[in-house]
Amino acid sequence: MDFKKKKMNSKKINHYYNLLISSIKLIDVNQVIKAINILEKAIKKNAFVYSCGNGGSAAIANHFHVDYLKGINQFSKKKSRFLSLCSNVETITAIANDFGYEHIFSRQLNIYLKKNDVVFCISSSGNSKNIINALKLAKQKKIKSILLSGFDGGKASKIADININIKSNDYGIIEDCHQSIMHLISQKIANII
Repeated sequence: MDFKKKKMNSKKINHYYNLLISSIKLIDVNQVIKAINILEKAIKKNAFVYSCGNGGSAAIANHFHVDYLKGINQFSKKKSRFLSLCSNVETITAIANDFGYEHIFSRQLNIYLKKNDVVFCISSSGNSKNIINALKLAKQKKIKSILLSGFDGGKASKIADININIKSNDYGIIEDCHQSIMHLISQKIANII
């Protein structure tokens, strides 16, 4: 691998931001509205929302936990219930060690899920086995599921009830868009926007 320093210039920076803006413009806003409606119904029914993802998507899932739980309760009278399945490293490593990494989310959900809950998955590729297993379990238990995906949406996009896909092959662009969608959703539900 060639680690020679590539000069950063305004043309490269503008190219990245132009790609980001183009990808944002392609987001299916109707899917975002459907996701918001599902999440608002869950709040009204005092149900839980469970988020999960891998790597950068896990960071977004954890950030969503903060914005959804703290932000919504801080800026509105709504009382939301939210849990990121990525936030407990002890649980994740125990499940991965004993049952396999592909089950780190589905094993938790199998214990937690109840009627009216929502599973919120984030996966750039849409092909992570642990995300697919979480979505399959949600479908089996007749629980609503929302997916933030990139690339072509992967296998997960065919399982989730709602798929908000970022039409890009760049992980940075996809994750930036996912982060903005997460902020938009939580701010809309909190009535900030």
